[in-house]
Amino acid sequence: MSLTENIKEYALDIGYAAVGFTAADAFADYRAELSARNDQYDFLMKRPAGPFAGAEPRTLMPGARSIVVVAYDFGCTAFPESLVGVIGRIYQARCYTPPPNRLHGARRELLASFLRQNGCAVGQGFMVPLRPAATRAGVATVGRNTFAYAARAGSFICLEAFVVDAELACDAPTERVNCPPNCRACIDACPTGALYEPLHMNPRRCITFNTCFARDGLGPGVSDSIPHDIREAMSTRVHGCDACQEACPRNRARLEAKLPEDPFLERHAREFSLNRMVNMDEAYFETTAQLLLYNYIREKKYHQRNAAIALGNLGDRAAVPDLRQALGDPEAVVREHAAWALGKIGGTEAKRALEGARGTEPVALVAAAIEEALARSA
Repeated sequence: MSLTENIKEYALDIGYAAVGFTAADAFADYRAELSARNDQYDFLMKRPAGPFAGAEPRTLMPGARSIVVVAYDFGCTAFPESLVGVIGRIYQARCYTPPPNRLHGARRELLASFLRQNGCAVGQGFMVPLRPAATRAGVATVGRNTFAYAARAGSFICLEAFVVDAELACDAPTERVNCPPNCRACIDACPTGALYEPLHMNPRRCITFNTCFARDGLGPGVSDSIPHDIREAMSTRVHGCDACQEACPRNRARLEAKLPEDPFLERHAREFSLNRMVNMDEAYFETTAQLLLYNYIREKKYHQRNAAIALGNLGDRAAVPDLRQALGDPEAVVREHAAWALGKIGGTEAKRALEGARGTEPVALVAAAIEEALARSA
């Protein structure tokens, strides 16, 4: 068996749904596209280990010859109804940027170890553009919503790529877009207009971006404070957004399939609560929230911020005591968004909570949020 076939056999054996190979050539079109949209993607291009830098694998790894691309089908089990519309499915599946001591992280480490055992040097400290690599390696097509799609799994796949110094037999690339003619379901379903035309998404408008990446220091125009119109559109989403995937006809079969339950998710769905999340202590963060949301966000204050927005959008006055407590949180970002949520809910108790914090708030941004919320709830 050739090295190419040996790698493919092993990747499928440890649970990947598809595997393909492509040359470690530069992704020139990808770099050009991001450069042309610098105002949207400048935060990404400044990351030394990000996919913009990784679009030229041989610059970062001079001996690079091939890229091994694998896809994991994370939609083989059902997702609890109580978490759908709150946490994106890929994050519930715990397969995106997983730690090595969890199943999906261990699978990645197994494949990397297998490649090394078979004489391959594996690139470290950078990533290639996953979706362009997947189409070039014949693993996936791309939808107008910019997601990668694989046979039978739809867009519910998680991609990984390994840059190696071995010459592997390349697979035939797949058609870039394979959507129904003139379909705009994903674009029409996007709550914020982030998908503004086929294959073009403005990340700064994306709910996933804002729930996961809106924080000070990321880049120009990005801060801890989520824009108000994005907050309104987030509904109860606290980590990710599946709106464009749910609307896609290519995903209908998977979404309508009767799938077995995931016991881990079912257990933690019973323990998950937006009310607890907005004021969670370290124990709840470690034992519940972080087990479901261990990608991107490492600080609990951002989970609390997102929970405050969700509670505000729910409009349930039973959440007012929890939001009142959040007004006293040590983190300004939590207090600011709790004030917004109280203003959104309105009512006598919400107004009292805001008035109680009015004269003691030391941060100007939060003080302004309290005044704005009071004006809104009047």
